[in-house]
Amino acid sequence: MNQSDLARNAYLLSGSLSRKGYMRWFHSFNAVQLQTGEQRVFFIEYLIMNPSLGQEIPVLGQLPFHRKRGIRPSYIMIKAGAFGGDGGSVARQLHAFFPITSLKVAFKPFILQAGGNFLSEQRIRGFVSVSHDLARRRSYMCDEGDMEWDLELNKSISCHTGRIANPLHCAINALETFWHAEGIMTQYRGHVTLDGVTYEVTDDESFGYADKHWGRSFNHPWLQLASCRLISERTGKNLKHSALAVDGCCPRFLFFPLKRKLLLQLTYEGEDFSFLLTQSEHRSKWKVRKTNKRLLWQVVAQSRQAVVKLSVNSYLDEMLEMNYEDPNGHRPELPLLEGGTGLGVLQLYRRTREGKELVDTITLENVLCAYGAE
Repeated sequence: MNQSDLARNAYLLSGSLSRKGYMRWFHSFNAVQLQTGEQRVFFIEYLIMNPSLGQEIPVLGQLPFHRKRGIRPSYIMIKAGAFGGDGGSVARQLHAFFPITSLKVAFKPFILQAGGNFLSEQRIRGFVSVSHDLARRRSYMCDEGDMEWDLELNKSISCHTGRIANPLHCAINALETFWHAEGIMTQYRGHVTLDGVTYEVTDDESFGYADKHWGRSFNHPWLQLASCRLISERTGKNLKHSALAVDGCCPRFLFFPLKRKLLLQLTYEGEDFSFLLTQSEHRSKWKVRKTNKRLLWQVVAQSRQAVVKLSVNSYLDEMLEMNYEDPNGHRPELPLLEGGTGLGVLQLYRRTREGKELVDTITLENVLCAYGAE
């Protein structure tokens, strides 16, 4: 549902998750290079890994010494970069690691600082620099380059998962990964500089997104879609207060996995439609298919009030293999593919006594797409 929850978006790693858990705040937005008119979709992420295991230096799980001895990672990682685009721009990801001892957190209001990088509900600021030698190291899991950013943000539509991430479920680790999207529609304003080239970010053209994941491990499979660049076929205009967010979850009871679920929220001109899909339901379904050139998502969601049919595709050469290690120090065997230039079509139907009534057919652009198979 469209409900802000700043407490859920704050720092929550405690108990067993502080020893074996992670938390990541993710931001994505569109930016323009004014001299050339080039548009790129950037991402910035603030990640904390196993804070109770922290030392005076970052503990990188992919170091051969740590891998042989089963030493779990512990650090703050700033992940920044850009997805590929139709202009031939190459996708990039840059990592900077800081020790847990450098972490400074305030709660009311929420502020996080580490190594000169800053995160709050209204602003993100930071810098990442990766030399050629560092990029060659397996433990850094990234490319070489430099990126700097200073952005103000306004989160205008949220996706609240309700009881799924309530205090009890968090305490018993009912999910492998929890999700809260404080800004499925976020306006960014400021600048970002990648390898010396500066891009401007404006409120109306940023088409931004901001969320948070935390838990004991990453979702398997990882499935996520989001866009706030929605165009109505009925009016031919951009839908102003509208956004789509889709995220998968893997619930558990004690140590036993349950049927996978998918959460979908569509805010259409200020009206909210929420769906919780179970994989086995014959009335609600989703699937992901990979071809030689594209990833294709198809989702059908139904409730007593509405029906949503969604189709999204993203070209593989515009996506990035996102590199992570989990709280155990393991890297997924199959990559997490993510991109910010997906395209889609959504049909929204409202249920009536006579059947289904088509409300609108919507084109989605700048779709944030993520998929990591088992």
